[in-house]
Amino acid sequence: MTARVGMVTIGQSPRNDVVPEIKEILGRDIEILECGALDGLSREEVRQLAPTALDSVLVTRMQSGEEVTVGESRILERVQHCIDHLASKCDVLALLCTGKFPEFTSKKIIFMPNALLDGMVNGILGSIVLGVLVPSRDQINQISERWGRKGRKVIVESASPYSNQDEITPSARKLAASDSDVVVLDCMGYTSRTRETVRRITGKPVILPRSVLAHSILELIG
Repeated sequence: MTARVGMVTIGQSPRNDVVPEIKEILGRDIEILECGALDGLSREEVRQLAPTALDSVLVTRMQSGEEVTVGESRILERVQHCIDHLASKCDVLALLCTGKFPEFTSKKIIFMPNALLDGMVNGILGSIVLGVLVPSRDQINQISERWGRKGRKVIVESASPYSNQDEITPSARKLAASDSDVVVLDCMGYTSRTRETVRRITGKPVILPRSVLAHSILELIG
């Protein structure tokens, strides 16, 4: 029997830039259904969901491929709606965002990339220099606080995964100069190609969220 995974993006679905790579790992026997928190909204309506001064900044993608920024508090209700919509149709659910959210409610298991990444990075023993790549400069302070731990130095650089220009290479060079021990690509928009570029430039292990998510799902229902 085919297992079904409901995937919720904070942007617009379908996420053709993310889901195919996850599907490749999951294999043919797992079906993916999608829902987006911004589905059905115009660009002007999305602008009204921009972060407030005290809001967490989230970067995502419209169906057109355009990058947009939304405030966490402004989309929580819409994300919960997607979870409710997919729950009856799927065996498990997964959020396609590495942001840290309040706990969503569902009778189905929800895979949260933020928590999965925490477990992976916190499982690395010793004092490390953690390099982190995020989509926007506006996220640097919140991400520095998010990854900060006693005995851990955090270096954060920004590079949009949705830009038509190569922002990855110069940011990866900065991370290489910081001598990071491990690099986290802190956005679901980063691709396996991004990982290979950052790995080649820094010479360090690189953690790709979509890969971590896919393998976690596979471990549970594969």
